[in-house]
Amino acid sequence: MGDKFDFTIEQLGECKVPSPIELSKSHGEFRANYVKDTSFVRNHVNVFEDNYRDNDLTPENLLQKAGPREYIYFNPAHVTAGICTCGGLCPGLNDVIRAVVRCLYLRYGVKRIKGFRFGFKGFFPESGYDTIDLTPEVVDEIHKIGGSFLGTSRGGGNRVTDIVDALESLSINMLFVIGGDGTQRGSLDIANEVERRGLKVSVVGIPKTVDNDLLLIDRSFGFETAVQKARDAVTAIHMEANSQINGIGLVKLMGRESGFIATATALASHETNFCLIPEVPFDLDGPNGFLAHLEERLKRRHHAVIIVAEGAGQDLLNTTNETDASGNKKLADIGIFLRDKINEYFAAKGIHCNLKYVDPSYQVRSAVTTANDSIYCERLGNNAAHAAMAGKTKCVVGLVHDKFVYIPIEAVTHRRNVVDTEGAFWRDALDATGQPIFMVNNMASVEEHIKRVKN
Repeated sequence: MGDKFDFTIEQLGECKVPSPIELSKSHGEFRANYVKDTSFVRNHVNVFEDNYRDNDLTPENLLQKAGPREYIYFNPAHVTAGICTCGGLCPGLNDVIRAVVRCLYLRYGVKRIKGFRFGFKGFFPESGYDTIDLTPEVVDEIHKIGGSFLGTSRGGGNRVTDIVDALESLSINMLFVIGGDGTQRGSLDIANEVERRGLKVSVVGIPKTVDNDLLLIDRSFGFETAVQKARDAVTAIHMEANSQINGIGLVKLMGRESGFIATATALASHETNFCLIPEVPFDLDGPNGFLAHLEERLKRRHHAVIIVAEGAGQDLLNTTNETDASGNKKLADIGIFLRDKINEYFAAKGIHCNLKYVDPSYQVRSAVTTANDSIYCERLGNNAAHAAMAGKTKCVVGLVHDKFVYIPIEAVTHRRNVVDTEGAFWRDALDATGQPIFMVNNMASVEEHIKRVKN
C-alpha cells in the first residue's frame, strides 16, 4: 500500500529508576536479559528485486522491541494504574486484564490498580460506575470465563476532557486501554490531552479486534479462538448439508470490512465451498454470478457449504448509512439476505434444496480463549505493563514477524487491515474452496471495488 510511518515511540521522560525486576545485562548467565530501547525489529523483511535497499535502518522501518527495561520512568510506590475495556466482546479480554494486573502488582510492586467499568463510560460521574480495585486475588480466576470482567461499552471516547478530568481526580499515572481501532484513536486523543495539560500519564493500548483488522500486527488477540469456534460451526453445518438432499449450509461470521475470520475458517475447515468476504465483490445473478456457481456445485456434489463475512456483499443490499456508538457503519444483514435469495432461486427453478443457516457470532465473541491465544494475551499484557513502567506512551503492543514490539497508535489506526486478494493467504483459500477467482459478470465492477478497498 506504500504506507510510511515514523515508528519512534514517545517517552514521558528519562528513565532513572532501577527496575525492581532483576534480569541479566549480558548473555550466558542462564537468566533473561533486559531489553534495550535500541533493540528493533524490521518492519519490511521481504526482499524484492525492484525495491531492495542495502540500508533500511531508519525510523520508518524499525519497530522498538517490547520488554522490561533496566531503568524505568515511574517509581512503583507512587503509581496508580487504570485499565478499561471498550467496544465489542472478544475472546481474551480477561486474560489480558489478568496479565496486566499481575505484572504490575507482582513484578513491579504497583499496589494501586483501578479497573474502569463499562469502557469509557466508566470515567463519567453521571454513569454512576465506581472503579474496581484490582489485585492478583481479584483477577486470578477471570481467564476461565468469557466476556469482560470489567464490562464494556461502545462510544464515549470523544469525551476526552471528561476522561482526563477523571484521570487527574484519581491521580492515575498510567492508563491501559484495551480496544480496537476506534478505541485506540480515542486513547491517542486522551494522550494528546494529557500532554496538553502537562501531565505525566502513560497511555498504552492493547489492540483488541476479533476481526484482526488492525494494521501492521501479525494478529490480534482472540482471532485464533474465533477461528476455532467458527470452524466448529462450519463442521456442524457441513454434517447437516451432507446429510440432506441438495443440502446447503450457510454460516455468517464476523468481519465488517476485513474477511480474515472467514478466510481462515475456510482454510481450517477443509469443508467450505464458497467464502464470501468484503474485499472481493460478487454478483448474485447472471451466468457468472454466485447463484449459478452454487447450482453447479449442487449438480456435481449434491451439497455445499458457504461462509459469508458480515461485511460482504453490502452493495447488493439496502443500507441506511447510519453508524453505531463506535462510529461503525450499520450493516445490512447479508446472512438473512443470502438465505432468502438462495431459497427463492432454487424454488423458482423447481430444484429441491434444504438450507440450514447459522450465525454463531455472539457465541464466538464470548468464548474462552484457546491455549495459544491465552499465551498471547498473557505476553501482551506483560509487555504493556513494561511499556507503561518505562514511561512509553501513545503506543500499542503487538506481534510483528513473531516478535513483540511497541507501535505508535497513529500507525496502527491509519487504516484498516484487509485481506490481500493478491497474496498467498487468499490464494490458498481459493485452492481450499475451489471457488472461482471472481463471481461477477462485469470485470469493470471488480476494478472499482478494488479501488475502494485500497483507499
